[in-house]
Amino acid sequence: MMKTIKMRLLPIALLLSASALHAMDWPSLNGTLVSNFGWNDGGTPALGVSFTDVGPVNAADDGELLFAQNSSNTASQLPEPLGTWIAMDHGDLISIYSRLDKQSEELFVALPKRIPKNTEIGMAGISGWTRINGFHFSLFDRKERRWVNPAMIMTPLPDTRPPLIRGLFLKNSDGQVIESSQARIAQGRYTIAVDVTDTLTSPSDPILAPHRIVCTMNGSEVGELTFETYSARDGMLMVYRNGLVPVKQVYALAPFYEVGEALFARGQITLEIIAYDITGSSQSVVYRFAVE
Repeated sequence: MMKTIKMRLLPIALLLSASALHAMDWPSLNGTLVSNFGWNDGGTPALGVSFTDVGPVNAADDGELLFAQNSSNTASQLPEPLGTWIAMDHGDLISIYSRLDKQSEELFVALPKRIPKNTEIGMAGISGWTRINGFHFSLFDRKERRWVNPAMIMTPLPDTRPPLIRGLFLKNSDGQVIESSQARIAQGRYTIAVDVTDTLTSPSDPILAPHRIVCTMNGSEVGELTFETYSARDGMLMVYRNGLVPVKQVYALAPFYEVGEALFARGQITLEIIAYDITGSSQSVVYRFAVE
């Protein structure tokens, strides 16, 4: 799928059971993807995919009805971010369809306990924490306690445009921000942050997250951020960046992503940022600094 795959970064699809591999379909083929897994939502990662849509939302795979939200349930008076939602059990994976039209509850009542793939389970609409007509879809691996990028185990949506690298900045140990246009910088340890986006088929498409970002310094890799899973560890959400790191660290500099850290010694430094989308298409940008 990608042009370069390291052994330690096998796609999550290879880690799932053979029965789940590419077994699922997208819940709708008519919706427009407006945010994808890993999208930087003001410093918070998207844990699923959101579509603008009208019409039916279908079961992504055969599964057991796990939960269907009922507006008459008054156990909690807190706002419900998922709105009208339903969850299905597929073994290790749980699929969640949320922000549906409230009339979907009428469909929930008639659903069998065992739901066949592509069965209509709800209607796209507006409920929960959203302002658009559509729905949100996410996958959770309960065995490994992680959110899974649906695009890893489904046929990727049409994507003919490579990612776009829009900028880079460095931050030193004192918190000083260095713009990429500054050619001369002082020695020291720097955090490297990049602004990378992706669109599917047109520049006017909704802005999405890439699939993977790699940073090299003078030809050696110093950072690799992947958008395949987010793991829950001791009450903290973690993302893979040369090992698991807290998402709040990677996403804090919205819309930038923190891709790594490096010690800059005296001399010439060349940073190369390579961004990949889910199909393996890539863009590369080189930044050069004189370190004094």
